[in-house]
Amino acid sequence: MLSQSDLHRLFRQFALIPDHVALGLAGQAGGLAGALFPMFTSMFLHGGWMHVIGNMWVLWIFGDNIEDQLGHFVYLIFYLTCGFGAAALHVLLNWGSPIPTVGASGAIAGVMGAYLLLYPRAKVATYLPPIFFFTLPAWVVLGYWIVVQFFSGAAESVVFARQGGSGGIAFWAHVGGFAVGMILIKVLPERKGRFRYGTW
Repeated sequence: MLSQSDLHRLFRQFALIPDHVALGLAGQAGGLAGALFPMFTSMFLHGGWMHVIGNMWVLWIFGDNIEDQLGHFVYLIFYLTCGFGAAALHVLLNWGSPIPTVGASGAIAGVMGAYLLLYPRAKVATYLPPIFFFTLPAWVVLGYWIVVQFFSGAAESVVFARQGGSGGIAFWAHVGGFAVGMILIKVLPERKGRFRYGTW
């Protein structure tokens, strides 16, 4: 509902912009708070309704199992930490870029990484347009997805190094979030009193 100028100001203040993070760490543009704050706020901004719906759909598919594993509060800490890890890798590998980044997909990638380790054989319903529905093991779906993200990020880094620009998808944020999620799910404790199916 904002005008283009107001939307531009909103994104410059709350989106993740690697160049602004670099300035903040150098003591300019709001200092350390100015560098870190957008790593949090950018997770709650999106580029449109389809961006929001797509992210929430993936979170709905994989997130409830991870929340059940960790409990509500620890899951929130897990989710936000994955988002920060995703933002950090994106900034590091796009250092100095003036392009704003928004979205929760880095944090959600962390959920996907945790799911891959906890439930690799779980069946994931998959849709191949226009009419094919089938199920695949989670390790196939999520393994394929993260491999695509990694090689897409590598290709984008080559373009960024040569031309100074990047595309519209933060592939390295996905890779960073996925890796942080895999690490954290091994470190964080399982929720006390959690019912385990098939055990007595």
